[in-house]
Amino acid sequence: MQNPNQPSSPPPPGGPPPAGPPPMAPPPVGQPAAAPAAAMPVAGGGQVRALDDLHIDALLDIVVDRNCSDLHICVNSEPVVREDGALKRLNFEKFNPQQTQRMMYEIVSDDQIQRFENTLELDFSYALPKGRARFRVNMYRDKGAVAAAFRLISSKIPTVRDLNLPPILETLCDRPRGLVLVTGPTGSGKSTSLAAMINYINLGKATHIITIEDPIEYLHTHKQSLINQREVGQDTKSFNNALRAALREDPDVMLVGEMRDVETISLAITAAETGHLVFATLHTNNAAESIDRIVDVFPPGQQEQIRVQLSNNLVAIVSQQLLPRTSGPGRVPANEIMIATPAIRNLIREGKTHQIPSMIQTSGGMGMFTMDQCLRDLYLKGLVTLEEIMSRCQNMDELKKMLSTSMGPGTPGGGLPTGGPPRR
Repeated sequence: MQNPNQPSSPPPPGGPPPAGPPPMAPPPVGQPAAAPAAAMPVAGGGQVRALDDLHIDALLDIVVDRNCSDLHICVNSEPVVREDGALKRLNFEKFNPQQTQRMMYEIVSDDQIQRFENTLELDFSYALPKGRARFRVNMYRDKGAVAAAFRLISSKIPTVRDLNLPPILETLCDRPRGLVLVTGPTGSGKSTSLAAMINYINLGKATHIITIEDPIEYLHTHKQSLINQREVGQDTKSFNNALRAALREDPDVMLVGEMRDVETISLAITAAETGHLVFATLHTNNAAESIDRIVDVFPPGQQEQIRVQLSNNLVAIVSQQLLPRTSGPGRVPANEIMIATPAIRNLIREGKTHQIPSMIQTSGGMGMFTMDQCLRDLYLKGLVTLEEIMSRCQNMDELKKMLSTSMGPGTPGGGLPTGGPPRR
């Protein structure tokens, strides 16, 4: 409040300044001004299309035509697709709650609606007419309204070579028994890599394969192998129920879509211990972290026993992430491969997982390499950018050192490269 005895300041020439927000303070000396956040791009031009009476198939057709990986629908947003790893809005109106609910309830059964209303989440698969494409769907509640995420599943099961994965993955499929883990963040292609490995076995060996998935993604047919696919919620109540039953169903190979809890992890290790080849996934970023995650879910009194079981039955850990290509559409897989050699088994048994990355790095002759070594190689081949590998690496200092060594100080502009991929 102004002191009444204090004289008021005279108005500035030209009258008082216009009302409005105060000017932004300049950035501190030596610091650049913050760049405005980039807006999500809009895919497609033309007139904004209405969503009233639109069937979800029309949006999914766009996903297939553009070879996108995902479709997201939620209230107060246009339909959003993920194309080559980047989110883009489709040129439609924004959803309201009635539209998202109508669109999703049109493609699920009454039993599924009841389950969704009880649990507020639902996983299922959905196919476009005439077998054009299949999708893995998660339906959920967002601020009380219905929302969903669709993941495109290719109708053709790719091979390990189609996916540009390391050929050693086929060698792992020839193992008679043991546990093979495929790990990585959500959307890193774990399910596709596992489908390629299962397909390799199905094409070349007479075995009995049982998969337990939530939901079933790639549809396999009986070839050299007999293959049974069970979906959680439709064919079984849970992963651990299906795993326990599978041990009585004469399997040679088992696929566990996700090791979610202590019982499922314990049963998967037991299945590998009893002479089966078991494939499973974890949401971890590297081999050492995967081992720690498995051990840590057990009570302290059981952890030593689990380390021993894991060291005896683990075959390999394949960690994966997907990077956008330097030029052109599509993404490139980056992998870390850890093979359970006697030295690795000993480190697991003794709880020295922090030494595993160094062991992998020095065991290239056995087919092993770290994620950072793979990122370096992808960059030197010109497939990905320097900025991308720096944002995805496990140890930035180590990656810089490997790049400096690979480029060589004697090359023009030698040492660590500062621009795009080297010229070839």
